[in-house]
Amino acid sequence: MSIFRRFWQSPSRKDCVINFAVLGVFALIIIGVVLGTVLPKRHNALQLESDSLDLVSTLVEYSDVFSTTSDWSSETDEPSFTDYFEDAEDDSSVSIPSITSTAPTASTKTVASVTSTSKMETKSEVSSEESSSDLSSSESHESVSTENSPDYTTERALWGLTYSPYNTDGSCPDLATVASQLQKVAGVTGNIRLYSTDCSQLRNALQAISSSNLNLGIHAGLWISDGAPRMQSDLDEFIASAKQYDSSLVKGVSVGNEDLSKGMSEATLIGYINKVRARLQTEGLGHIPVYTTEQDALFSQSLATVCDLVQINVHTIFDSAFTSIDASVQSVIHRVNTVKANVARGKLVRVGETGWASAGNTGPSPLTLANEISYVQKFRCAARKSELEYFYFEAKDALWKQGQALSEQNFGIFSAQYTPKFNFLDLSSC
Repeated sequence: MSIFRRFWQSPSRKDCVINFAVLGVFALIIIGVVLGTVLPKRHNALQLESDSLDLVSTLVEYSDVFSTTSDWSSETDEPSFTDYFEDAEDDSSVSIPSITSTAPTASTKTVASVTSTSKMETKSEVSSEESSSDLSSSESHESVSTENSPDYTTERALWGLTYSPYNTDGSCPDLATVASQLQKVAGVTGNIRLYSTDCSQLRNALQAISSSNLNLGIHAGLWISDGAPRMQSDLDEFIASAKQYDSSLVKGVSVGNEDLSKGMSEATLIGYINKVRARLQTEGLGHIPVYTTEQDALFSQSLATVCDLVQINVHTIFDSAFTSIDASVQSVIHRVNTVKANVARGKLVRVGETGWASAGNTGPSPLTLANEISYVQKFRCAARKSELEYFYFEAKDALWKQGQALSEQNFGIFSAQYTPKFNFLDLSSC
């Protein structure tokens, strides 16, 4: 029995059956001829030949059954992954996992984009609670499994998203919290914009992205609204973080955010930009683009000249008149094109912030969740059509901006607890 079992478990048993059957036919024919010669009853041999042929026919037919039900070659012992899903599409009893609009967890896959805010307020330094035991340092450059990372097989909804990591009470998040948040952000965008290096936010973001192998680029920021000492502190931290981790993850650095609108002179701002660029070149980081971010109406040709790109904040939510979401979106595109034509002189123009609050009051613009969804959908499609890079404002609701206008706290596409405020799959098509 063991020999017979090994024979039928052979990957080439079909060929064996056919070969033995053919040999059997010839053997029986020869025996029949001999018997017909020796014995007077030749019909016995003919009958034997007929029976043998029937047996062979049966065996061949049986072997064909095997060949139609399975490929017996050793290379295809199991159905392929593609075959499984092709069969599943025709079989209602097979369940194929799908993306839902529930809050993204380690196993939930969502698709979305990046935003950016123009109303950054000064924050006091709070010491960071780093959890190095939870995430290994990126200095080891070890590849970490992305089994629980967001799905990158489909195009993420937004080009970029502004990211402020502060806890709801305004304190600094630890490394594990930043890593968890960026895990979700990476499912909706490939770029994040930071405004400062305080709370170790750049260092934590670099370590989280490196350790978890997230597909995110960082567009860093230096906070200069509090003067030269704060700018110098941010710059020192920026250089130390970029050198400690993979500086190729840093796609650029904005020196300030809307500082002309806060009263800083253009000459002072240009001085800061030139100082940062010179320092980065000295430190071997001259490959990182240096620029500032300002409201489109205040960005001059002189300022554009010292910037590697022109990054503007455009918020139609504060306009004195409102017609429709479509008109608000087209206004952004028009203002970008105006800067391209009159200011940029051929340099890249990128939107540093645009968005729509889901609550509050900024004037005639109706601030509702429905209009926020409508704005991000329509703006995404308009930006894609115009091949426009942008940061959508912003990742999560900024409840840490306590005491500020309600609208300032409700620009996020995630809630303050990082629950999606709407189904990001609604952003997947135009």
